[in-house]
Amino acid sequence: MAVLELHQVMKSFGSGHKKVEALKETDFLANRGELIAIIGPSGSGKSTFLTIVGGLLTPTSGDVIINGHNLTVLSEKARSQIRLKEIGFVLQASNLVPFLSVANQLKLLDKVKKGNMSKSERNQLYEDLGIADLLMKYPSDLSGGERQRVAIAKALYSNPSIILADEPTASLDSDRAYEVMDLLKKVTKQKQTTTIVVTHDIRLIGYCDKVYKMTDGVLSETLKEQSDVLQVAGESR
Repeated sequence: MAVLELHQVMKSFGSGHKKVEALKETDFLANRGELIAIIGPSGSGKSTFLTIVGGLLTPTSGDVIINGHNLTVLSEKARSQIRLKEIGFVLQASNLVPFLSVANQLKLLDKVKKGNMSKSERNQLYEDLGIADLLMKYPSDLSGGERQRVAIAKALYSNPSIILADEPTASLDSDRAYEVMDLLKKVTKQKQTTTIVVTHDIRLIGYCDKVYKMTDGVLSETLKEQSDVLQVAGESR
């Protein structure tokens, strides 16, 4: 069974002559262990797609199913529980609390999510993501790549089924961007999560199992080899 299913999902804003279809009727499936890229220019509907998948926005029509749970028929309280348990978010800005150390940010998250990771599992996570030596530091002491590694740790803290990454490398140089994608790929395969990366950065698609293109609200799968042709020579790894 697919971890994530979208059936004829559509999202529009406004009405009448002001109506805008941000996401046209979309079908989508994602399985465990898949790292998927959604590419496309700004304003194409990528963020709308991601917020619907994350249960933060209700579609105008259609069904969003995560591990058998149809988000569109659940109460807001039930949807929030699915978000806490099943979904981890990695955002462009990393969303770290500036006045808390890395360790305290993770402790706070543990209370909110009521994490089910043992101490040994948490320590292994810190080692795997290379943040064991960063726990006493504050966000201002971290590089952009280090902040994103902490953000990935936060996303993984409740062993989610799905990781949603919204432009996670947009503010990073190429080396740091590749570092973050290396980690996301490693996590996806080791933990058999479903990871969806929304990006306009075509440097990243070589890491992904599938690539979809969003154009004016229309989502379509594209051959990875065709997408690779778009990359600037020397940027692909």
